[in-house]
Amino acid sequence: MNRRKFLKDATPVLLLLAGGSTIYSCAKPKIEDVKNSKLRFVVISDGHYGQPGTSYENYFRDIVASINAHHAQFPLDCCIVNGDIINDDEAFLKPAKALLDELKMPYFVTQGNHDRVDDITWTQTWKMPLNHHAKIKGQTFIMGTTSNLEGGYVCPNITWMRETLEKNKSSQNIFIFIHITPVKWTNNGIDCPDFIDLLTKYPNVRLVCNGHDHDQDDMKIKNNIPYLFDGHIGGSWGTSYRGFRIIDLLKDNTIATYMLNPTVKINERLLS
Repeated sequence: MNRRKFLKDATPVLLLLAGGSTIYSCAKPKIEDVKNSKLRFVVISDGHYGQPGTSYENYFRDIVASINAHHAQFPLDCCIVNGDIINDDEAFLKPAKALLDELKMPYFVTQGNHDRVDDITWTQTWKMPLNHHAKIKGQTFIMGTTSNLEGGYVCPNITWMRETLEKNKSSQNIFIFIHITPVKWTNNGIDCPDFIDLLTKYPNVRLVCNGHDHDQDDMKIKNNIPYLFDGHIGGSWGTSYRGFRIIDLLKDNTIATYMLNPTVKINERLLS
């Protein structure tokens, strides 16, 4: 087989090397081999429970069923629900939570611009504050709000983020979850230069997950840090499917990630 045909037929996989350089490999990783995994989790966002003209309850039931089915075959350690869980009205918070409570693994939430709920109600509902972090199998998960009660787009709280990163600077890996895209890559993103610069000071920040941009389901890179998108699970616009992102931390500290739409694997990436 000649080189041109090999490149055409093989699955391109982006490799992020420890030194920050990037190359493309044409070797398809066996990323469903959970024996080589030390942490597996799923990321979803943008359910917009309560949005008029959408089948929001069915969307939630379908995605929870799909994630649980995947979990039964390839066990997951947790799920991150990365914002826009509801569509503006606080009355939708409890029924949305009741459906998410059907997940068969622990889950964590972030606030999106349509989660227009005050901090007291948010904390009482989810049993976690708007800005929080957690340790899962020795890895650090940082989850920050990027909105407010009025639904504005805001950058992560830089003081809190700096303090949290500093507290976890000895962690092997840090995964960050924020709803609003912090670089003006997309129509709905904003520029957060202080946040972007801060992350460069912590080499254990492995990736940032964004929600918000329903039509984005792949990856962008800034300062050698991958920013991953996961499409949407609800709402009235976006990718042609409603799916979820799997992130798999392998035993050699490589990260394999892909989308499920919700049964077919797409956009495979290998980050080492």
